[in-house]
Amino acid sequence: MTSSALWYRHFGDPIDVLKLETSPLAALSAGLVRVQMLAAPLNPSDLIPITGAYRHRISPPQIAGYEGLGVITEIFPGTACPFKVGQRVLPLRANGTWQNYVDADPAWMVAVPDDISDEIALRGYINPLAAWLMLDIWPVKDKHIVVTAAGSSCAGLLIQWAIANGAASVHGIYRSPLRKAEIQALGATAIDMSNQPAIETLAAQTDTVFDAVGGDLARVLLGHMPQGSSLVSYGLLSGQLFALPDNAQAKIHRFHLRDRLETVSPTKWQGWFDQLWPLLRDAFLPPLAIYDVTDWAAAIEYFNQPGRTGKPVLQF
Repeated sequence: MTSSALWYRHFGDPIDVLKLETSPLAALSAGLVRVQMLAAPLNPSDLIPITGAYRHRISPPQIAGYEGLGVITEIFPGTACPFKVGQRVLPLRANGTWQNYVDADPAWMVAVPDDISDEIALRGYINPLAAWLMLDIWPVKDKHIVVTAAGSSCAGLLIQWAIANGAASVHGIYRSPLRKAEIQALGATAIDMSNQPAIETLAAQTDTVFDAVGGDLARVLLGHMPQGSSLVSYGLLSGQLFALPDNAQAKIHRFHLRDRLETVSPTKWQGWFDQLWPLLRDAFLPPLAIYDVTDWAAAIEYFNQPGRTGKPVLQF
C-alpha cells in the first residue's frame, strides 16, 4: 500500500516548494493510531511556516498541514485508546495532515461527535480554538471590541462569540469590499481598512483589539487607543511587524496557539473540545471550496485571491 503526502523539503513560496510525493506506507508504530484523511483546510498557519517565517522552531523536510478530518483504520495492538476503527477523528499534533494517512498519538486525537458534520469537523481546531482561547484570556463582556482581518475565518468566530459573550460593541475592519456584507451579517459594524480617519476615531473608543494584520494598521490603532486598552496580536497577515508609536498607551499582548499547547495536559486538551463542539454547532462558517489533493496548487491560488468567499479544502 502507498500513501501520498505534500512535502516541503526547503523553505520558500508554497507554490514553488510543495510537492506531492508517493511512497510505501510504513508499518504502524507502537502506541499510535492510523487515520485515513478525508479532508483538510488551508489556513494561514499552514502556509506561513512553509515560507520560513518560523525557521527558529521548524525545519524541513516536513509534511504540510496542521488540521483535518479522518477515519481510524488501524490501532496498534495493545495501545491504550478510547477510539475504535471506523470512528471519525481529528488526528492532531502529529505529522502533517496534508497526506492520505496520519499516524497519531491517541492522547491528542479528538473524537468528532455524531451530530457534527464533516464540513464543521474538518476545520474544528485551529481557528475555533484560537478564537475561544483568546476570548477566555481577554474577556469582552461590556467592552468595545475591534477585530481586524474581519473577513477571515478566525475573525468571524471572534465576532460571533464576542457578541455572544456580551461585548458592548464589535467592529470588524476589512480589506476587501466583498467582505462588508458578511461582517455585518455576523452582527458587527464593518469598517474599511483604507478609511484611516474612521479607524483613528474607532481606536480612541476601543477597549480591546484582536489584530491579525500587524504592519501599518496595528501602528495606527496603537497610536489612538486609550490608556488601559489592549491590542492582542495573533497574526501578521500583512507580512510586516509594527513599530510601537511614541504616544502608545495600549498594552500589547502576543497570542500564539502553539504557546498554549506546550503546557496543556491531554485531559485539559480534550476538555477544550468538549466545550468547543457545542459552540461550533451554532456558528456561521463560510462555505467550502473543495479541491482534490492533486489540485493543491489551485487550492493555494484560490486561497490567495483577495475577497474569496469560500474556505479552500483539500480532499483526499
